[in-house]
Amino acid sequence: MPSSSLAAPLDVELRPDRPALLRVDPPDDTASWAAEYREALRALVTEHGALIVRGLGLKDVDRAGAVLGRLSGGLMTETEAFAPREAEGPGLYSSTPWPANQPMCMHHELSYPVEVPGLMLFACLTAPEEGGATAVADAEQVLRALPAELTERFEREGWLLTRTYNEEIGASLAESFGTDDRDAIESYCRSHAIDFSWRPDGSLRTEQRRAAVVRHPLTGRRCWFNQIAFLNEWTLAPEVREYLVDEYGADGLPFNTRYGDGTAIGEDVVRTVNATYEEHTRREPWQAGDLMLVDNIRTAHSREPFTGERRVLVGMAEPRRLADGSPAEGSGR
Repeated sequence: MPSSSLAAPLDVELRPDRPALLRVDPPDDTASWAAEYREALRALVTEHGALIVRGLGLKDVDRAGAVLGRLSGGLMTETEAFAPREAEGPGLYSSTPWPANQPMCMHHELSYPVEVPGLMLFACLTAPEEGGATAVADAEQVLRALPAELTERFEREGWLLTRTYNEEIGASLAESFGTDDRDAIESYCRSHAIDFSWRPDGSLRTEQRRAAVVRHPLTGRRCWFNQIAFLNEWTLAPEVREYLVDEYGADGLPFNTRYGDGTAIGEDVVRTVNATYEEHTRREPWQAGDLMLVDNIRTAHSREPFTGERRVLVGMAEPRRLADGSPAEGSGR
């Protein structure tokens, strides 16, 4: 297998349909190993977009948390979550709860806050019986492969995320903002370019316009960076979409995406985006103890359907304020 030139003597396996894979001998002290090889591993992630490290034996929370902490230089606290996660430690979370038989399509984690995670870290404590891979797709390649007329409009207008918070579906106000105090939430929205309005029933509706195409802060290359398809109504299973529209109305869905000018995005556009992601997907089945590092700006990730128990811990790090991330400032209503 070819190996990377940036981080010798780490010998990386490169295969066209799979993420880069590094096999290591189990170290006596995994946290010390992570600290020693942090810069080399980060260089490999910059080079390849994503990297799986196999052999560390990350099969318990304490060991995984220590390694993720050493590699990250400090894990981020999640804000503006779209679904609740279980906290496993400071900055360490369970993977997003999602039905095991349903895919979680390609997306860039938290691409809609003002400050986005530049690095995602995953540790597989328990591998599923079948499926369940955290697959990846290169955002530079996806941008080049999408129809020009589609990307040009989104690059010109950006994309709009709309959310209507309720106590039944998705993250609650406290889970998303860290508080349910109205004044604190309004202050957060004003300082993070989020338009907001309180509905008569006391629920909160927000809108935030963000760039769909950004330049990578390290490489300068253009990336398709958003959650346009992932959070759109047309990605939902038809019966789920029908239920949500009947329950909350077309304008009251827990989350949805639109063009930057507020125009609805057609089902055909969402299908095109998801199909393009699939054409560029690379996947490697999880093995218990695996570590996976993902450049969140260059690389989208997904979660495939699975059977059996699956336990993957998640950390976010290297917060970035992208210079071209917010094409319009929110005013707060």
